[in-house]
Amino acid sequence: MKAALSQFNSEGESLIIKRVPYVHDAEYLREVIDQARADGAALAYTLVLPELRRILQEEARDLPQVDIMGPMMDALSLVMATEPKLKPGLVHRIDEEYFRKVEAIEFAVKYDDGKDPRGITHADIVIIGVSRTSKTPLCMYLAHKRIKAANVPLVPEVPPPEELFKLPPRKVIGLTIKPEQLNIIRQERLKTLGLTSSAEYASMERILLELDYAESIMKKIGCPIIDVTNKAVEETASRVLEIFYKGERNKYV
Repeated sequence: MKAALSQFNSEGESLIIKRVPYVHDAEYLREVIDQARADGAALAYTLVLPELRRILQEEARDLPQVDIMGPMMDALSLVMATEPKLKPGLVHRIDEEYFRKVEAIEFAVKYDDGKDPRGITHADIVIIGVSRTSKTPLCMYLAHKRIKAANVPLVPEVPPPEELFKLPPRKVIGLTIKPEQLNIIRQERLKTLGLTSSAEYASMERILLELDYAESIMKKIGCPIIDVTNKAVEETASRVLEIFYKGERNKYV
């Protein structure tokens, strides 16, 4: 419509597009037709429901009209294996889902690694666990499912934020891992940083201390605990979503 109008607008003359959304019933449609007739307007429409298109075509025969949606749907019907849903407003629902996803991704970045405890109270899910249990990748994966996830590292020397203990246990998910695998993961991490693999961070003694501490915090909260040993992020996320939607708690899985 804008492209077409640009060919007609001239100095001293302005043509206007008047948008009329949410035309979902015949009564409202007839009001729109009467208004267009009173304004001497042309009608361009994207009505999905065949019955409404028929009413407009018959009752606005005296008005110039362009069916924008109908011919496109007819053409697609010739090449698609499925029938059209014929549900108005689907594109807006898709847009809404997209913006929820973007919001969730921004949330995961902002409240990653316990940077701001305030995120805990606003999160759909809070992921807790020791270092290198894939908390951040898990939160980002959940964000793409439109879940606002924050994560908090559990370190013996740093008390967890008090907000963590005020949440319903079902909103907190604890991640644990077999010490042998965590040892390998941390050694590889040290190598990528150019550090010696003998550092305390990757020592078995330190790992056992952290895992015991983390388990004590998780039990205090009463949250579900997922063993991520040899699990892909997608697999862990699937279990987290199952717990989230079913409200499970107090289970080792």
